Amino acid sequence: MSEERIPKRSEVPEEYKWAIEDIYASDDAWRADLAKMQKLPEKVASYKGRLAEGAETLLGFLKLSDEISVLADSLGNYAQRRSDEDTANTLYQGMVGQLMNAYVELNAAGSFETPETISIPEETLERFYSECEDLRLYKRAIDRIRLKKDHVLSEAEERILALAGEMSQSPENIFNMFSDADLKFPDAVDKDGAAHQVTHGSYIPLVQSSDRALRRSAFESMYHTYDKFKNTCASTLNAQVKAVQFYSKARRYGSSLEAALSANEVPVEVYHNLIKAVHENMGYMYDYVALRKKLMGVDELHFYDLYTPIVSDLDMKISFEEAKETVLKALAPMGEEYLSLIRKGFSERWIDVYENEGKTSGAYSAGARVHPYVLLNHKDTLNCMFTLAHEMGHAIHSYLSNKNQPVVYSDYVIFVAEVASTCNESLLMQYLLKNTTDKREKAYLINYFLEQFRTTLYRQTMFAEFELKINELSAESETLTAEVLNGIYRELNKLYFGEGIVIDDEIDLEWARIPHFYYDYYVYQYATGYSAAIALSQRILKEGESAVKDYLGFLSGGCSADPITLLRGAGVDMATEKPVADALKMFGELIKEMESLF
Repeated sequence: MSEERIPKRSEVPEEYKWAIEDIYASDDAWRADLAKMQKLPEKVASYKGRLAEGAETLLGFLKLSDEISVLADSLGNYAQRRSDEDTANTLYQGMVGQLMNAYVELNAAGSFETPETISIPEETLERFYSECEDLRLYKRAIDRIRLKKDHVLSEAEERILALAGEMSQSPENIFNMFSDADLKFPDAVDKDGAAHQVTHGSYIPLVQSSDRALRRSAFESMYHTYDKFKNTCASTLNAQVKAVQFYSKARRYGSSLEAALSANEVPVEVYHNLIKAVHENMGYMYDYVALRKKLMGVDELHFYDLYTPIVSDLDMKISFEEAKETVLKALAPMGEEYLSLIRKGFSERWIDVYENEGKTSGAYSAGARVHPYVLLNHKDTLNCMFTLAHEMGHAIHSYLSNKNQPVVYSDYVIFVAEVASTCNESLLMQYLLKNTTDKREKAYLINYFLEQFRTTLYRQTMFAEFELKINELSAESETLTAEVLNGIYRELNKLYFGEGIVIDDEIDLEWARIPHFYYDYYVYQYATGYSAAIALSQRILKEGESAVKDYLGFLSGGCSADPITLLRGAGVDMATEKPVADALKMFGELIKEMESLF
C-alpha cells in the first residue's frame, strides 16, 4: 500500500483487515450479549454466603464464572478491537464504556468469592472433591485463591485497605501528570544551530541521531530539566515505595518483593538469580561498551552515545507479503503444526495490517477465544517484519492455550507473556544472520540483536536492581531523597557499564523519568522472559523435534501450572541462573562476530 497518504478505514482492502465478524456478525448481536451480561450480577449475587453449602453449589458458581469469562471475552474483544480500528468513532468508544460499567457491576456482585473460598475448611473441600468429580477440575484454581489465606485480613481491615486503594494510586498519577502533562523541555540544538523540540516521544529519536551535538543537547535538555525538580520526583517515588511497603506489611508478607511476585506464583529466588547471573557476566557488557567506543571512533563514550546505531541504517524495504514469507522460513524449525497455525492466521484474517485514519498506534496481539487478533501498522521495514514475528508469537501462544485448556486455565500469566513473542524474534534473527552474505547487512543485523540484549537484559535488570535496593532501604525506614536515589543510580551505572564510558552527572537522574518504577516489581520480567526465549530458541535449533514438542506443550499450558513449572517442561529452568548466563554467553559471541566484521 502507498505510504504517501494515510487511507480512510473504508479504503483499506478487506484482506488487510482483521475478521471482527468472526466474533459478532453485527453491533446488534453484540448488544444482545451485553444485555445478557447486564443480567448476570443478580445471578452471581445469589451465591453470596452459599459457597460452602455443598459441592454442587460451589461447582455451579465456578461454571457461572467460566460462562462470564467467555461472554466477557467476546464482548470485550469486539468492542475494543472496533474502537481501535478508528479511535475517533464515538459509537465504539461508547460500547467500551458500557462494557466497563457491566464489568464493575459484576466485580462488585462477586466480591465475596475470595473470602468465602478461603474460609471453607480443608476437610470440607476434600469431601466436596470426593462427592463431585467435576469439581476436581477447579482444584488448582481454588488452591491459588486459598494461597492468599495468610494474607487476607478481617472484613473490617479489608474494608480499610480497599478505602485506601485510591490514595495508593496517587504517586503514579502524580508522576504521570507531572512528567507527561506539566514538564516541558528546552529545544535541543544540532551542529548547524537548528532547534529540535524535545518531548518524551522525540527524545529517543534525537539521541539516536548521527549528529553528536544534537544527541548531547537533547540529553542535557532532558536531564537538566528533571534536575530542577529532583526533590519533587524523589518525594513522589518515595511515596510510591512507602505505599508498596504499607500493603506488603499489612498483608503479612516477608517483603514487598514477595508480595509482588506471589501474584504470579514466582519465587523471590528468580529475581535474585537474575541479578546474580547478570553480575557474573558483566564482562560482556564491558566488551560491548569498548566495541561501541571503537566503532564510533570517539575519544570518550558518553551516555548520549548509547542509542545511535554503530552501523548506519540500511534501506531494507520489505513488503508485508515478503515479511510473511520470510517469517515462515525463519520459523520452519518449529515444525509443520506451528507453521500451519501461522498460515491460518495469515489466510483467515487474524491481522489488521496497515495504518488508517484514526487507527490506534503501535502493535499488539489480543487472545480472543474465537481466534487471536493482531494489530499492526505495517511499514515496509525490517523492524516491522520483526513486529510481525513477535505478535504472531503472542497469537499462537494464546490460540494454543485457549484450544487446549479449560476456560479457567486458558490465560497465561504476565511472567511468561513475552517468551513466545521473543522466541520468534530470536529465530527470525538467527535465520537472517545465517542467510545473509552481505557484510554490511550482517553487521546491521548483529547491531540490532546486540541492542536488544543491552536494552532488555542488562538495562531492565539494572532497573530491577535499583527497585529492589530502594525498597530495601525504605523497609529500613530510610527516606528516599534525591541525593540517596542519585547515589544508588550512579553506582549501578558504574557497575553495569564499567570504566569504558564517562558516567555523566546527568545520568544520575534517569530514575526520575522511568514510569516502570511505579509498576511494583514489573521490569524484571522483561529480562527473565528474554532469557527464557533465547534459551528456548537455541534448544529448538539444536535439538529439533523433541524440543519443539516440549515448547508446544508450554504454549498449550495456559496457567494450568505455575509459570516456572511450565517453562521447566519446555526445558528451561528459570529458578536457576543458567538461562540468563546462557543468553549472555550468546551476547558475548555476537560481540566477537561483530568485531570480526571490522
